[in-house]
Amino acid sequence: MLMLSLFCAISLSIVVFFVVYRFQGIGDQLHVLGNILAPFVYGSVIAYLLRPMCNFYEQTLGSTLPKKVKKAAPALAVALSLLSGILIVYMLIIMIAPQLYESFMTLWNSIPEKINVFVRWATERFGNEKNVTQLLELLNTNSETIYNQLETWGQDVLSPYLGDLNSLLTGGINGLGSLVTGVGNSLVKLFQFLYNLLIGLIVACYLLSSRKKFARQGVLVVRSLLKPRWADILLGEIAFVDRMFGGFIDGKILDSAIIGVLCYIGCSIFRFPNALLVSTFVGVTNVIPFFGPIIGAVPSTFLIMIENPVKGLWFIVFVLALQQLDGNVIGPKILGDRTGLSSFWVLFAIVLCGGLWGVPGMIVCVPMFAVLYDIVKKLVRRGLSKKGQSELWDQYHTDYPENADQKK
Repeated sequence: MLMLSLFCAISLSIVVFFVVYRFQGIGDQLHVLGNILAPFVYGSVIAYLLRPMCNFYEQTLGSTLPKKVKKAAPALAVALSLLSGILIVYMLIIMIAPQLYESFMTLWNSIPEKINVFVRWATERFGNEKNVTQLLELLNTNSETIYNQLETWGQDVLSPYLGDLNSLLTGGINGLGSLVTGVGNSLVKLFQFLYNLLIGLIVACYLLSSRKKFARQGVLVVRSLLKPRWADILLGEIAFVDRMFGGFIDGKILDSAIIGVLCYIGCSIFRFPNALLVSTFVGVTNVIPFFGPIIGAVPSTFLIMIENPVKGLWFIVFVLALQQLDGNVIGPKILGDRTGLSSFWVLFAIVLCGGLWGVPGMIVCVPMFAVLYDIVKKLVRRGLSKKGQSELWDQYHTDYPENADQKK
């Protein structure tokens, strides 16, 4: 037993040493592996999002089709689910994209007029030409600073795609070659994304059609490796993870869609400028918990205030009322209390996962932390029970009821 423990310790030390000193190489290999498996990641996400729709179609077709063709219900359900998903995306693009483009072009074309209005306002406000000249010089200085910052940002961020802008201006053919190379690389990345998406749709078909078989195979593997008690615990946790992620993400998408529609209706009633563009911002960013409404409201308010500052202030009031409606009525009706997390842990999860993985991390962080919170809670309760201190757990829940804790 001692030799086995010593062997395990030495082996673990070697693995840790290899990971620490070869981390760059391991990271590169993981990046390559991620690129190879990208179609399967896309397919898994698509299949997971379409699974509730596929189950609905399968149950409906199974109960309505004649007995002779009931065997075709699963295949028809998969086909209808994929067609429905593609149709929904297509309809959203057809309805939203032209109006978004029109709103953007209207805003862009109105910039010169807004500048003239600002100059007239400045003249009336500051009274004499000298003050206006000083103000314009200040704005010109700030604009040059902003331009220099944008140029630096462009060189740092866009140079992998567009090549070195300075070399394009001064190097002639060499700069043009860099531009062509950058555009070519961008096209390669675009085609790579489309290829991954196409293969992902095929993978989603396989996953949806064989989802029950794969689930049964997973159960068999778990029960073959673990004792019945541990297998039941693990399978129960997997089912909990599925309910948590599936319910939260599906509910959040539905909630955000409702908020986007209500925002568009309200903007149309109150005649806020750029109603569709603003509603799209608010609806899409509402998927992000906690910070989403703020992220969507700031640029939306700015867009409206460019057209009409007074309406921009009224839009702030409208968005606050809409978010109160979402937080107190719509959200609880759709999502309920799925996570069991207090506001503090929601904020902590969003900040941590957002810093690590960006916007996708901010979206999945809440259900992920809810799973971890549930596991830790069960481990603590089990540990107290083993030590004969279950009364501490009962006393804690007496002093801090679960529902009250979640509202803090």
